[in-house]
Amino acid sequence: MAIFIACQRKTNTATTQPSYPIAEETAVSSIPICIQQKIDSLKQLPVSNPPSQVDEYDYNGEKVYGFSLGCCDMFYAVYNANCNYICAPSGGFTGRGDGLCIDFNEKAKLVKVVWKDERKK
Repeated sequence: MAIFIACQRKTNTATTQPSYPIAEETAVSSIPICIQQKIDSLKQLPVSNPPSQVDEYDYNGEKVYGFSLGCCDMFYAVYNANCNYICAPSGGFTGRGDGLCIDFNEKAKLVKVVWKDERKK
């Protein structure tokens, strides 16, 4: 067991600057760059009805991202963190997707909504 003790000299902290460097806080996004690029591309398109949305799921032990792209026979496309297409569990002409992940609705666990298009028409 290690014990760390910090010593502090009593000073007027309202006017004294620390004598050691302070690292700037940076917001580190947990969204893979390629997924963010896909979102940025969606932002360049007209607003869809219903609005586009990107959801993060845990599917078969892997972090995946589902893209809903509005209305009318559009696939709900699922990509892994490297932006490799996995499947479309729903959507398309039949509404049943592309048949590549028929277990998605049973096995996938929604983690969070990553992005939803909040723009107004």
